[in-house]
Amino acid sequence: MCKKTIEHTRRALQSNIPILGICLGCQILAIAAGADTYKLKYGHRGHNQPCNEAGTKRSYITSQNHGYAVDATTLPEDWREWFHNDNDGTNEGIIHISKPFFGAQFHPEASPGPDDTEFIFDMFIRALR
Repeated sequence: MCKKTIEHTRRALQSNIPILGICLGCQILAIAAGADTYKLKYGHRGHNQPCNEAGTKRSYITSQNHGYAVDATTLPEDWREWFHNDNDGTNEGIIHISKPFFGAQFHPEASPGPDDTEFIFDMFIRALR
């Protein structure tokens, strides 16, 4: 249903324009990069979803409302899984290894309590400079 947006995102990736995809935007970014998504059995809903940052021992409490996930095994060679859900291990974020492209499946802009992941916006703003 988002074919035009995926194509626009693909063109933006080719132009090295910094991109931050949130929720569906993360899925669109992944598909534009060449990865696949799949439907979750139950989806992730609520504001106390723990997500772990890959390569660290950090866990963040996030707000979520989505029924699909990026299949991390299909990410192209220059992309990495950035976050994964601590409850079921599914992908919760992607990041390019050298370009300013980021995606978070959860909602870092939502602050029903903790604002653990607002650093993502700081990263994106630095990428815009």
